[in-house]
Amino acid sequence: MSTSHDTPKGADRASAGAAPPPKVRKTYPQDWHAYNAAQTREKEMVAALLGDLCTAIESPPQKRGRPRIPLADAVFAATMKVYGTTSGRRAMTDMRAYEASGFVAKAPSYNSTFDYLENPVLTPILQNMIEESARPLRSIESEFAVDSSGFSTAVYRRWYDHKYGREQAEHVYVKAHVMVGVKTNVVTSVEVTPSSGSDYPVLPHLLKATAGNFNVAKLSADKAYSGRSNIEAIHTAGALPLIPFRSNAKAKMPGLWREAFEFFRDHADDFYRQYHQRSNVETTFSMIKAKFGGFVRSKTPTAQVNEVLCKVLAHNLCCLVQSFFEFGIEPAGFWQKGASPVAARATLPTPYLPPRTPWRVPSVDPQAPRLPLEG
Repeated sequence: MSTSHDTPKGADRASAGAAPPPKVRKTYPQDWHAYNAAQTREKEMVAALLGDLCTAIESPPQKRGRPRIPLADAVFAATMKVYGTTSGRRAMTDMRAYEASGFVAKAPSYNSTFDYLENPVLTPILQNMIEESARPLRSIESEFAVDSSGFSTAVYRRWYDHKYGREQAEHVYVKAHVMVGVKTNVVTSVEVTPSSGSDYPVLPHLLKATAGNFNVAKLSADKAYSGRSNIEAIHTAGALPLIPFRSNAKAKMPGLWREAFEFFRDHADDFYRQYHQRSNVETTFSMIKAKFGGFVRSKTPTAQVNEVLCKVLAHNLCCLVQSFFEFGIEPAGFWQKGASPVAARATLPTPYLPPRTPWRVPSVDPQAPRLPLEG
């Protein structure tokens, strides 16, 4: 029989079933001075950055009919309406203020904004603007993550369930596939598909668009993107694929697939230490939905796609403003030195992606006056 005098303290705790000491949660410091400065200047700087982006949009020629509002003004109004998280009617106050500031020639009515959101021409324009808005951060970002998330709509899908003998209903949602930089959470490329769109075939296109502006060193993705063609596409881009393998995966033939599999199997600790960066894409979706809402107001499929793209574009501009103060990046004009927004973009061999069309951009004169990004 042991007593408290002859039993070690550790043994007494173990016999009593004492819980181990709690793990200390890792925290990340916040530069509050830079954060506060960015937040207090964000709205005016987002409007200036968006206005500078929109200068590249050229309206199609019009031979007859009522004069249309410039396409650049329509894109500006739609994006700032989404940024303000208000309805089109309540956003008119801000639109008149932007007209007075010179960001738009004339404040478009809310009905005109709705009509333009339903125009499929806006889809490739917004995608090009998203990629261009991320390009100023190419000196910071070299590691990326990819994933998808759904945005609910006001449209319902109804069906009769014979198993339960009643009608069922659910919200229809659209899915945004994004590639993000893990340091600033900026979205470097995006595709928006219906909810049935598969994740796997979208990765090569997202990677190609990102590699055109960034030096991709590492790419993290979950098991939904695990496959030989994606591994090869990442390797071709000169990046390290950090994609976990499924439980039934095997490495039979020598090649990239086998090398990636052996690294995942034999260096699991090193793999998951780097793979942890993938959680930043979840943070990006959380940022977008917390700030601009996890739903879309539009009713038609094309307008839903464009509204989600407006959310992503607004998020990128917010990331730029934060980076100006946090990393000391100097604001500069867009569409300069190597930008090729006029090039037609290749489409993936899948019916879930929206059609792409090239759009015209006038040549940029470096000496031409531009909208101020500060002050």
